[in-house]
Amino acid sequence: MADYWHHLVDLLKYDATQPMLFSSGTFWALFLIFMPLYGMLKRRWWQMAVFTVLFSLFFYYKSSGVFVALLFGTSVLDWGVSRLMGVPGHRSRTFRRWCVAVSLCTSLGILAYFKYANFFLWNIAAMVQGNFQPLDLILPVGISFYTFQSVSYIVDVYKGRVEPTRTWLEYAFFLSFFPALVAGPIVRADYFLPQIRANVHATRTEVYAGLWLIILGVLKKAVIADYIAQYNDLIFQTPGGYSGFETLMGIAGYTMQIYCDFSGYSDMAIGLAMIMGFKLAPNFNFPYKAQNLTDFWRRWHISLSTWLRDYVYIPLGGNRKGTARTYLNNFATMLIGGLWHGAAWKFIFWGGMHGAGLAVHKASKKHLDRLPDIWPVRAASWFVTICFVAMLWVFFRADSWQDSWTIIASVFRNFDLAYAPAFASARMLWLILIVVIVVSHALPSNFWSRAMAWFVSSPWLVKLLIFIVTVQLVLELRSSDVAPFIYFQF
Repeated sequence: MADYWHHLVDLLKYDATQPMLFSSGTFWALFLIFMPLYGMLKRRWWQMAVFTVLFSLFFYYKSSGVFVALLFGTSVLDWGVSRLMGVPGHRSRTFRRWCVAVSLCTSLGILAYFKYANFFLWNIAAMVQGNFQPLDLILPVGISFYTFQSVSYIVDVYKGRVEPTRTWLEYAFFLSFFPALVAGPIVRADYFLPQIRANVHATRTEVYAGLWLIILGVLKKAVIADYIAQYNDLIFQTPGGYSGFETLMGIAGYTMQIYCDFSGYSDMAIGLAMIMGFKLAPNFNFPYKAQNLTDFWRRWHISLSTWLRDYVYIPLGGNRKGTARTYLNNFATMLIGGLWHGAAWKFIFWGGMHGAGLAVHKASKKHLDRLPDIWPVRAASWFVTICFVAMLWVFFRADSWQDSWTIIASVFRNFDLAYAPAFASARMLWLILIVVIVVSHALPSNFWSRAMAWFVSSPWLVKLLIFIVTVQLVLELRSSDVAPFIYFQF
């Protein structure tokens, strides 16, 4: 009996080597315990909210350890500041601005310390040619995501877009909602708070639709992304160590891997929320269908794109200050987006290049619009866009700035199609999974909505069979360890 309790305590404790993931067995075991209790408490708002917030905080503790205290402290500060601001007109404008400044400086200051302190100190040391010993900092999981939610809430309260929540519990529910907590989608207060107050039960259709999204997300993440990552890692861990053709395959593989990994997480998050009776906004819309960079950013990480648009691009002036200022605002917004992803020059370069690409597209749009809408033109537009996006993903994945250029250079210096037959023979399953993603993008737009409708209306035996096949695929193709989601590092 003592061994049983000891094992249970170990299971509930934070383990830095095994953070809780949606793709882990521990999470699903706990979720299967959570859901019946949640269902019984659903009609009792206070009990349901307390139970969900406690589970969300425990989930974050299992993901990030003692940093759960930061999440708790942020929620208390934000709620207190929002209550102090009150309704527009009830407080002076100066007082309300000071409230916003306190909240933003605290939230962004904490984010800057953990995420950017070593980066800025390293650059200062390089400029003065001094020795630099990095601070012993661990980036809390998901801090970038919940910080952006915190910022949007405070700004929206200040501008009168949303009313401050009446209780801390309601705000804590919004900020710590576990399906979206550690890797998005970034939840907006004006979209989510009314759902908390309405406290609507999920319908039978919504439960099955949520299950479909979870299965789809597991297939993307735990089957496709984790399997193709095994080859991609070989390429990126030994820059210049493979032929140009093999390196190009690694770049193409990572392009598909990051999509499957992140969109798979988003699918699972949206599906979990749907089963609980909540709707999260879509985060991906087949981004590799895009025929230009503007369209790509309307389809990729939609919650971040719209956040940057509403809280960075528009406040900078958007497209209201003339053509040159519009291009500059685009560039500055994407630079900030790049820095949000990571504290390194390669991320800033990635964001800056996307900003420059958006500016070039906007500048040439009137000329591009004159081209005939025929398939060769569409194919050429798609090819240029996907090549641009894929090459920039190298800076996302490579360990350093130098490694990024070494990998890209090796594609052009040592490219030989003679490697293709041997590669196809040795990596047949890898190629099949890549083709699956390409085909999923090529299918008609309404195919996947029809597939979801079919799954929802199918007999329970069919649903069970699909679930069993999914589990079997995960068991057959998984690596020795559960791979963390790529966006956990952001």
